Amino acid sequence: MSLINEHLDFSTIADLFLLHGSLQSPAFLDGRLAAGLGLHDISAEAWLTEVCEALGVEQPKDPASAEGFLGWRRQALDALSAAELNYEPLLPDELFSLTEQARGLQEWSQGFLEVVNEVGVDTRNAWSANLREALDDLEAVAVMEVELDDDSENENDLFALAEHARMVAMLLYTEQHPGQPQVDQVESPSGSANEEH
Repeated sequence: MSLINEHLDFSTIADLFLLHGSLQSPAFLDGRLAAGLGLHDISAEAWLTEVCEALGVEQPKDPASAEGFLGWRRQALDALSAAELNYEPLLPDELFSLTEQARGLQEWSQGFLEVVNEVGVDTRNAWSANLREALDDLEAVAVMEVELDDDSENENDLFALAEHARMVAMLLYTEQHPGQPQVDQVESPSGSANEEH
């Protein structure tokens, strides 16, 4: 079965990790991927190396696994650079408990910040106040309490935090890649899209 045209979700990548003998969540690495693409345009080869190191293997088990890991990178890059602003972090979905979802978001944030915190002061100072503030808020997500009761209030809070993580990733990418994505706005050249997601 080819993964090339299939949307890769959290469970699909988690299954690939299991295939390589790893029980770790893909969320942490997905955070690193989003930040890496935003800052350095992490190459396919570098990404494959990073995934294999994280999984403790020398190379993917088979061509389909390699295709899956590379598809994961391609999917994130396509979404980050798309005009639709439809990037979504790879997080546990509603099939998982709120605690598992919160832990996934926490791990994603930790992975994202780990890469961002390697950036030099000059680069960081050139970022907008919005991005710097959003990253500060993400620091709080990285250390938040993850043992949550399954109730609608916690569910709404978690959704808002996941949306914040999504926006931080896109903000970093767009600031580091001026002119990308090419947001289609004929009448408003300022690029201030007020579309609801």
